[in-house]
Amino acid sequence: MSRTWSVDEHLADVLRSVGPLEPIELHLLDAQGCVLTEDVLVPVSLPPFDNSSMDGYAVRVADVEKAGEDAPAVLEVVGDVAAGAGRLPEVGPGQAARVMTGAPLPPGAEAVVPVEWTDGGAGGGPADAMAAHSADPSGAAGEVRVHRPVTARQYVRGKGSDVRAGSVALEAGTVLGPAQIGLLAAVGCGTVTVRPRPRVVVLSTGSELVRPGAPLGPGQIHDSNSFALTAAARDAGAIAYRVGAVADDAAALRTVIEDQLARADAIVTSGGVSVGAYDVVKEALTGLEGTVLGGAEPPGDGDGGEDGDGGGAGESGVPEASEGATGTDGAPRSPGAHRTGRPPAHVEFRRLAMQPGKPQGFGLVGPDRIPLFALPGNPVSSYVSFELFVRPALRALMGLEPVTRRTVTARLECEEPIASPEGKRQFLRGRYRPPAAGEEHGTVRPVGGPGSHLLGSLARADALVVVPERTTEVARGDELEVVLLD
Repeated sequence: MSRTWSVDEHLADVLRSVGPLEPIELHLLDAQGCVLTEDVLVPVSLPPFDNSSMDGYAVRVADVEKAGEDAPAVLEVVGDVAAGAGRLPEVGPGQAARVMTGAPLPPGAEAVVPVEWTDGGAGGGPADAMAAHSADPSGAAGEVRVHRPVTARQYVRGKGSDVRAGSVALEAGTVLGPAQIGLLAAVGCGTVTVRPRPRVVVLSTGSELVRPGAPLGPGQIHDSNSFALTAAARDAGAIAYRVGAVADDAAALRTVIEDQLARADAIVTSGGVSVGAYDVVKEALTGLEGTVLGGAEPPGDGDGGEDGDGGGAGESGVPEASEGATGTDGAPRSPGAHRTGRPPAHVEFRRLAMQPGKPQGFGLVGPDRIPLFALPGNPVSSYVSFELFVRPALRALMGLEPVTRRTVTARLECEEPIASPEGKRQFLRGRYRPPAAGEEHGTVRPVGGPGSHLLGSLARADALVVVPERTTEVARGDELEVVLLD
């Protein structure tokens, strides 16, 4: 660690080193959460034909223009038109066809009369609903009394009234959510070209770490970082693989990272980046050049299993069964997909002017120059570091904008002034309240203390309160930048 980097300098360096993944073609459900790389044109109009928006009767307008409650128009029913019907009855003068919602408008018909405006073919007053065809097949014939007039095209959804063939259904840059996938399916698109969701391998280091649910021995703690960071990666839109905790052994760590390179678009480690005698991440990766980490054969489908990290030994590196483990997310990572120019493989460990999260490691490893983020081991430090640096990089890999979380200005609510270290940007955990009517800014109240190990307060927070480097104390009413975490 030579000089001290600012938060902005480190983030800028990270974003310079990563770029969008190469586009691939995916089936619709596999593309959920991905970003379109090209406009999608509508191959088939939606709806593809004139159809009824109501259950009722397809009629000619002139036949019902004088219809009323006391003098209904009596029409001959010439047949049924159900959704998906192929052969359609023709509606002539004085005739009607019983039609269901979504069914094609039969030839000769100009509008649809809702069944509630008729007697439903049963005689008497207005009907509430049609009888099921299986219970009353005769309803497709006979007569119907219409008690109200309709205008031309009333209750008819016209062909192309939603989207027309040849128009742009979705533009490049659109993130595919449920509604967008539904539209693509409706217009007949089975596959789309997108930037894939990055595959992120997450691992913790430390011989003291035990899998949650396992009993604790002397000096042991449960591994929380790898679970929190895996969840954070998924929340950012990535496909995350959690790897069991790795013991404080530099050679073992390098082996685990080598084994994961073939499946990863990014690697995130926690712990082992400070100045202690057992900070193995720094020991394993400092001075890495060329292709020292060369990669391995991809693991087979369904590779995930138990971590094997119980008992604190940490000898595993086995990916836990997780989203994407069977390859349903699409094509494998494209070599060299992250950037052009192929810069040398190298991981640099830095001291940042921030609290928490001062020690950070970042670089590119393996022949495909996979970004590796070496985060500090304290739970709050690792999570804050993920939000500030890893999440923006993952969104950049996906081609998403903006890459950073939304920020707002809020007034600080606190009982006593809060000290902040000079020369460091401090990130307090807080609860944000949006502005009420008439207020320019909302408020934010810190939760817990500034300690980087206070996971309980982090779990109650929905925002990070940013205290600038040159500010040594903040008090009630001060206006501060707030990073929203929801």
